[in-house]
Amino acid sequence: WLTDNRHPLTSRVAVNRIWRMHFGRGLVASQEDFGSQGKLPTHPDLLDWLAHQFRDTGWDVKALHRLIVLSDTFRQSSDAVADGAGRDPENYLLARGARTRLMAEQIRDAALAASDLLTRTIGGPSVKPYQPAGLWEQSGTGKTYRQDTGERLYRRSLYTFWRRTSPPPSMITFDAGSREVCTAKREATATPLQSLVLLNDPQFVEAARVLAERVWKRFPDDGAARNREAFRSLLGRSPDAVETDVLARMFDEQRRLFAASPDAAAKLLAVGESPADRAVPRADLAAMTVVVNAMMNVNDFIVVQ
Repeated sequence: WLTDNRHPLTSRVAVNRIWRMHFGRGLVASQEDFGSQGKLPTHPDLLDWLAHQFRDTGWDVKALHRLIVLSDTFRQSSDAVADGAGRDPENYLLARGARTRLMAEQIRDAALAASDLLTRTIGGPSVKPYQPAGLWEQSGTGKTYRQDTGERLYRRSLYTFWRRTSPPPSMITFDAGSREVCTAKREATATPLQSLVLLNDPQFVEAARVLAERVWKRFPDDGAARNREAFRSLLGRSPDAVETDVLARMFDEQRRLFAASPDAAAKLLAVGESPADRAVPRADLAAMTVVVNAMMNVNDFIVVQ
């Protein structure tokens, strides 16, 4: 009965959840309530049409994602034109592109993908990526966390092993649910802890270093090109004039600091299991790693707009 053609609720709910992933709000705002106490759909005909498309294509989730992200509605600019923001501040009319924070799993995967560390194998058992030591013991699980090695460290977050009494801390910081109870809708918050994760978590520091190596090898004598390539890999656009100047000054400053403190450079470059390329000068690579890591803290890295 759930997938019977005479029962439209299942496909409507599924479509609404996927729409919210891309636009930050569902066509029905009360994603957790499609009953009489829930919100009415802002675009009921569109919701029904998408629900029919989803069902008629054999419940093909990838096809539905592709249909949405290739639409003119999704690909339009997020900048409000004329008096659009004043007349429709919540963008119910979808007159401009959405601005929505990526989910916890997507943020980690974005860093891995930009650095080319991401293991793209589909399927297989759960994996245990980087995690602070002792968390499971402190949580009273009676278990010990044994970190994986090799390409298993870089699998998509979909495959991360999840213990409900001690879930992955970096994902919890970005509002992933603990999975102890059913959560119909995640809320997106903005906290200082999130910046600390992006700046200090071994997964993000390692990804920054690997991306820094890649752009250095491609542009060994062109600092502006290195910064521009790394910026585009992470944020999907080129830096403006102000950002270009800040990045150049940051690299010069960090290079001087690491040149004066080789031990600090070595400590930074040792983060992560993948070995740093010895062909790249230590101080230069460490400085570029800090610059790339700072790019991960630009709002555009975790916000789709």
